[in-house]
Amino acid sequence: MVVEVEIDSLSTADSPRTSGVDPDHVEALAVVQTPLPPITVHRPTMRVIDGLHRLRAAELRGARKIAVKYFDGAEDDAFVLAVESNVTHGLPLTTADRKRAAARIIATHPQWSDRMIASVSGIAPGTVADIRRREPGSKTGDGSRIGHDGRVRPINGAEGRRLASELIAQNPGLSLRQVARVASISPETVRDVRNRMMRGEDPVVRRGRQSGGEHRVIAPRVRPSAVPDRDAAQDRAAAVKRLKADPALRFSEVGRTLLRLLNIHTISMEEWDQIIDKVPPHCRGVVAYLAGESAEMWAEVATRMQGKVAETA
Repeated sequence: MVVEVEIDSLSTADSPRTSGVDPDHVEALAVVQTPLPPITVHRPTMRVIDGLHRLRAAELRGARKIAVKYFDGAEDDAFVLAVESNVTHGLPLTTADRKRAAARIIATHPQWSDRMIASVSGIAPGTVADIRRREPGSKTGDGSRIGHDGRVRPINGAEGRRLASELIAQNPGLSLRQVARVASISPETVRDVRNRMMRGEDPVVRRGRQSGGEHRVIAPRVRPSAVPDRDAAQDRAAAVKRLKADPALRFSEVGRTLLRLLNIHTISMEEWDQIIDKVPPHCRGVVAYLAGESAEMWAEVATRMQGKVAETA
């Protein structure tokens, strides 16, 4: 719900943007003829979460009120939303502001994984891990953290890697995601385990050197020909091809939109690897956020479609 609120009643304190507003950006917004999107305000404190430049532009125009959407969560969550909003659109936060924000989120949400915090703050997961290590008295919870997908995973992934290696050795045809679900690790970790096994290396990453020299475990090799992701991509492409031949989809606007969306996901993991490697470093946080949001939306679509299938069965 969008409401009109007196500008004088709003607070601009505690912004993740430590350098303040950009006057040029404010002036550019002030001359825009079309209405600007509503700003987001933390209702309990009336603090501006997102839209400080739009607020200043409204003041520059001489407006006394501004369109507002309220957020009713806790103050710590309001700060997270402020950071996330300023990373994904509008004038981006500086790298220094993102790092400071990540340090604060680590303190208020220690149960969140490095990747989760990275997706919010717009910096690399490795940078978040470095900040976490430097933070005095940083907490790690009960030995597990919540990932961007909402799943709880152990901080020490050694057991998950060992289980993944056993699953891959027993059934090389399993997809990355199938192994990831069983072993409670990410698909990317499963990929690393599989690649290590193909090279005959220990699937468990050893941190540092062990006393008496390094202990190298020769893991069971996986046949290079067994590439489940390629087969999965081919299966998806074949399924989409069948849908494209269906007149009920081809000759309706909604159907054609659905086919275009589904066609995006027919590319192989190797092609995704090329895309991921080519994303500029300063865009990776935003891309990670959007990919996560898209994954959640597709999961919701899948759930609802399964419900429709059950209704017509």
